[in-house]
Amino acid sequence: MIYILLFLILLIIDQYSKFIVDSTLSVGETVPVIDGFFNLTYVQNRGVAFGLFQGKIDIVSILALIAIALILFYFCKNLKKISFLERIAYTMIFSGAVGNMIDRLFRAFVIDMLDFRGIWSFIFNFADVWINTGVILIVVEYIFFGRKKRVK
Repeated sequence: MIYILLFLILLIIDQYSKFIVDSTLSVGETVPVIDGFFNLTYVQNRGVAFGLFQGKIDIVSILALIAIALILFYFCKNLKKISFLERIAYTMIFSGAVGNMIDRLFRAFVIDMLDFRGIWSFIFNFADVWINTGVILIVVEYIFFGRKKRVK
C-alpha cells in the first residue's frame, strides 16, 4: 500500500537525519548552511514543540502514544471514507509522531536540528515538518473541498 511506503520513507528520512546530527555534531553546535538564515543546530528537546513542557518526557510520551493510537485507529476506520489528500496528511502526521516517539523511547529526548534563524527562533526536525504539513493539508482539504462534501 502506498501509505505504508510513504510512512517508511518519511520515517527513514527523519531518523537518518537525527542519526547524522547526533553522530557528527555536539549538543548546541551550529553549522551554517545559508549564512544568517538556515543552520543545522543540534538541540536535545526534552519536551514538545516549541520547547513546551521541558522535562516532562513521561507525560509527553504517554500523550504521544495515545495520539499515535488514535490517529492509526481513525485512519484505519475511515480509510475508504477520507480523500486521498487526507490519507496522505494522516500518513504524514502518523510518521512524524512515530519518529519523535522513537526518540523519546530510545533517547529520552527528541533531536532537533533545523534552525531557520532568518524566520524564527525555534529549532525543529523532519518529524515536526511532517506533522505540520499533514495538519496544513487537512485544513486545506476542509476549507477547499469540505464544503463540496457537505453540500452533496
